[in-house]
Amino acid sequence: MGRLLQPLLVYLSVATDRELARQVQFLKEENRILRDKLPARITVTPRERQRLIKYGRGLGQAIQELVTIVTPRTFVRWLSGEKDRTRSGRPPERKPGRPKTPEDIRGLVVRLAKETGWGYTRILGELKKLGVPVARSTVVAILKENGLDPGPKRGEGTWSEFIRRHTDTLWATDFFSKKVWTTNGLVDVFVLFFIHVETRRVHVAGITVNPDESWVVQQARNMSMVFAEQATPPKYLILDMDSKFTARFRATLESDGIEVIRVGPKKPNLNAFAERFVQTIRQECLDHFVCFGVDHLRHVVGKFVAFYNRHRPHQGRGNRTLPAACGDEPDTIPFPGGTVGCREGKRSRVEAPGFQGVFRDNPVSISLQTGADMRNCLVFEPSTP
Repeated sequence: MGRLLQPLLVYLSVATDRELARQVQFLKEENRILRDKLPARITVTPRERQRLIKYGRGLGQAIQELVTIVTPRTFVRWLSGEKDRTRSGRPPERKPGRPKTPEDIRGLVVRLAKETGWGYTRILGELKKLGVPVARSTVVAILKENGLDPGPKRGEGTWSEFIRRHTDTLWATDFFSKKVWTTNGLVDVFVLFFIHVETRRVHVAGITVNPDESWVVQQARNMSMVFAEQATPPKYLILDMDSKFTARFRATLESDGIEVIRVGPKKPNLNAFAERFVQTIRQECLDHFVCFGVDHLRHVVGKFVAFYNRHRPHQGRGNRTLPAACGDEPDTIPFPGGTVGCREGKRSRVEAPGFQGVFRDNPVSISLQTGADMRNCLVFEPSTP
């Protein structure tokens, strides 16, 4: 019986294979016709890709004759990616284009920029020193992505940089007071002054016992006329948080295009030029006088301000006096003609027509200016016939 069934089964299996081959051949031809009518490139979704991989994995080399939606090489690459995903348990995260810079390196670039203020060139050098292979364009891109300027200077800059940039159009103002004897006893008299930061020139706006709002507003109007006469009109005015600088006072100056910058409280270094003048006039003038009445104080202050603006050397300007006007040379005393002789370890005598004097401490050069430091020399006196 087995001998009879075996040939029959073989015949049926061969007939079945032939039938299946004819069906497959028909489907392939139909698929080619349909494929020719579609675009040259068809994009498949991840789910469709997984379906093709599932049913095409076991076909082996035969897939090269069957697959038409993609090239056989692409299908083989799909199979390789599927094997890698199966081993690692997760799909690869590779994206098109150049790989992204690791987060630890990006964080290091941002930290260097924020904590040191360096530019991208300096940061690149430090990274190379640490053995981190990063391109210059990568450092620039990381800084821009984090809202940082690739250049070495970022933000609005420091207060000192602001002062240096705007010295020619920057003024400062402040009050100082002095106790004055009057018929009613000691009273506090207030002095309002303005100082130009570049030239150090001081202008006394007013002196009063009662600096109320109407008085300070009037002084602001007066200063507006003074500012209008300047060769370079002021753009910025520094003042502290003193309540005497009222809103109307500031608005009067702002109406002339001056930006009022309020500093403080308890930050005198931000208004250093005005504070330094207050210290100067106290130490060099007011502490040496007992004033009787407002007019006496006005006279003393006026004389010192004239000396300060014309004859006093200023350390911030190379120990030279201020020019009489913009561009003028400071005042100097013409040195009388004659001969100057210096000897090591001995006093030096100056001989000139009608003058004689002795200098000490062996000066190498002599330059006399009004108000200059005369501690190292004796004042010239007319020589006796």
